[in-house]
Amino acid sequence: MPAIPQLRRVNVRTPEVMQLVQAEVEVHYRSRIVDALRAAGGTLTIANTTIRLAKQFGFCYGVERAIDLAYAARKVFAGRNLFLLGEIIHNPEVNRQLREMDIRFLASRPSDDELKALNPDDVVIVPAFGAETAVMQQIAERGCATIDTTCGDVMSVWRRVRDYAKRGFTSIIHGKSTHEETRATASRALGDAGGGHYLVILTLDDCDAVTQYIAGLGNRDAFLARFAGSVSDGFDPDTHLLRIGVANQTTMLKSETEEIQRRLRAAIETRDGSADNFLVFDTICGATQERQDALFDMLNDPMDLMLVVGGYNSSNTTHLVEIAEQQLPTFFIRNASCLESLEQIIHFDLHQKAEHSSYTDKLKGHGPVTVGITAGASCPNNLIEETIVRVFALRGISRNDLEAAIPAPPPADAA
Repeated sequence: MPAIPQLRRVNVRTPEVMQLVQAEVEVHYRSRIVDALRAAGGTLTIANTTIRLAKQFGFCYGVERAIDLAYAARKVFAGRNLFLLGEIIHNPEVNRQLREMDIRFLASRPSDDELKALNPDDVVIVPAFGAETAVMQQIAERGCATIDTTCGDVMSVWRRVRDYAKRGFTSIIHGKSTHEETRATASRALGDAGGGHYLVILTLDDCDAVTQYIAGLGNRDAFLARFAGSVSDGFDPDTHLLRIGVANQTTMLKSETEEIQRRLRAAIETRDGSADNFLVFDTICGATQERQDALFDMLNDPMDLMLVVGGYNSSNTTHLVEIAEQQLPTFFIRNASCLESLEQIIHFDLHQKAEHSSYTDKLKGHGPVTVGITAGASCPNNLIEETIVRVFALRGISRNDLEAAIPAPPPADAA
């Protein structure tokens, strides 16, 4: 039997390279205004306009690491073809920068033609979401060098679902079945031997369909039709829902994941008289949780509207929008250019799953206005700065006036 090709992983994090990378990344993504505003408490009022920033927003460590590694790869392999599986993160600005660095984008599930075009001299970057085991194997078979930027929190989930498979438990994954991270996690839920099983659920309604089946109230054919494309090959609900372990896409809404865990546990306990056939492990990433908690805290104080900045396909950003829109007018914007005027805001409607241009009178007039701003873990600070500047500009306040109003940071040697 021929040996299975192994991935050829390379390390690009040398001190010399990372020093160059940090300087370049700061130019592209850092914001002096955001840093100063954060240091001053996150709230700034000029005349009749107040901006409030969430205490936690923007790039997390995993995102910063992935970007650093992509930039480092370009420096280390300056004369080589450099490819990226899908997007490094879900933010158009960051991915645009990488394209301008001559990093070529493959599909997250590369086609046969894309794979055949790769050769051992090429370098492939694995994004922060990770990649499916089958894709990684295909890359290994082409002999390419790989740079793996997969987030540590994602790999923690992989270890958990592999353990579920080893112990004979089916992984119930709370996530979006088409999301790169969930697909990668599902592939690990098959286990090292490939005999494991998984079921991906997205909503509480999905969860209820599962708990009803566990209670003996479901129809097998209807169940399999409902979850077609979201289960492992050969999934049999009569067999594979006997022992279950819950995991999740790391960027899901924490409260919803916790409710799914509660309902599934209750269903197993009711059926079996104990929770012996139920396993759970909290796999919401810390940064996602911090940003959600910071937003909940922010919403305790009155504001006129909320701007959530980020990529429309960013899961963690989407959940911030879901939280905020329950309490006040909320606009999910890609960047500052979406703020067309005092009245018109281009934004993504989560319910219609489309971008719209909507009218609002919240910024009009001469009365006081308080605007909240937050962003998901994949949004760079330069986009937050541009949004702050644009809001003040629409209210007749120049960038010079804005910068003059932000308190200077304390001296470095201040007690």
